[in-house]
Amino acid sequence: MPLPFRRAALLGIALVLLAGCSGAPDSGASGVTTPVPVITGAAPAPAPAPGVPLPGMPPVTDPHDIYADAGANMLSDAAKAAKPLVYVPHTKSGDVWVIDPATFAVVGRYRLGGELQHVIPSYDMTTLYASDDTTNKLTPFDPKTGKPGANIPVVDPYNMYFTPDGKSAISVAEERKRLVFYDPHTWKVQSTLLVPDCAGIDHADFMPDGRTAVFTCEFAGRVAVIDTVNRKLLRTIDMPVRHFVMGPQDIKLAPDGSVFYIADSQEGGVWVLDGAATKVLREIPTGLGAHGLYMSRDAKRLFVTDRKEGAVSVLDAYTGAVLTKWKIPGGGSPDMGNVTADGSQLWLSGRYNNVVYVLSTVDGHLIKEIPVGKGPHGLCVWPQPGRYSLGHTGITR
Repeated sequence: MPLPFRRAALLGIALVLLAGCSGAPDSGASGVTTPVPVITGAAPAPAPAPGVPLPGMPPVTDPHDIYADAGANMLSDAAKAAKPLVYVPHTKSGDVWVIDPATFAVVGRYRLGGELQHVIPSYDMTTLYASDDTTNKLTPFDPKTGKPGANIPVVDPYNMYFTPDGKSAISVAEERKRLVFYDPHTWKVQSTLLVPDCAGIDHADFMPDGRTAVFTCEFAGRVAVIDTVNRKLLRTIDMPVRHFVMGPQDIKLAPDGSVFYIADSQEGGVWVLDGAATKVLREIPTGLGAHGLYMSRDAKRLFVTDRKEGAVSVLDAYTGAVLTKWKIPGGGSPDMGNVTADGSQLWLSGRYNNVVYVLSTVDGHLIKEIPVGKGPHGLCVWPQPGRYSLGHTGITR
């Protein structure tokens, strides 16, 4: 993705620091091959027996499918109260556009200022937050009306997640290489975790027990494994080929928790990390600019947006086998979004084309292309099925 000046400066600093480390690649290299993924950081803290959930977290009802409670139209009471709408934040025009998914008409445009990155569902699914990391704020939207409320001061919210017990919101402060933990009701800071070796800290997903999260480091070619209970960095894991520009981005846990899938844009594929987050097992080539990862509503397929190729690769969610590839007519830049509640459509922002794509999840054909503002990014389709939200653009379980 084209980096704003402030991120470009950050990247330059990160590359200088990496160049000074033993074994780090030349700053002009796109990547370096290492025979074995490198693991650094503190030893993992003692953990309870596998499968013991984080206290207060809704239990996993099907170990073979952690998304079993987020199937087609399995809406919570809070989600049922929401007006079906699609929210499109823009990094360039600084506004959120709201689309009626039934008619594909734009029904709202809200100028919020700043660099709007994602629209993020709250843990209890009663609020949506537009995140702006340049002016350090969240703007809440009421999903019942689709209208914005008063801004909330939050440190550098490039992205945001919620711990699976709902007790903390985590601002992913990308520029500051920090995770800032907040009380999600009062928005008071609980604690801050510096992750110095994770330049471009970006997207995340959680292990089935809810105690550990894996965050991608887009500008460091690695991931950071975080103990979210004790709020400690457990280790970092380098990708076998490290990319320092548009490296690891989105991440998604397989339905059975056996592996994490990690989209690496510069690599043009998906890395497969073991479910314990200790080593990279293999690579799945998909397409140029592999970026976003989205589960089908039955959790049998994983959709990978190949942003530089104008395509979506479809994988078997359990095995990672490539099933097919859907190409957008005339090309495009499919970026981020989600599947509709009934599972029939995949909505994606066209990051560099200033449009939104609506694809059929049956055969991938383009249903609609909707012109929007400048730099559409973390699109949110709402409502979503599930008992609770982990954040991002709607990771629900």
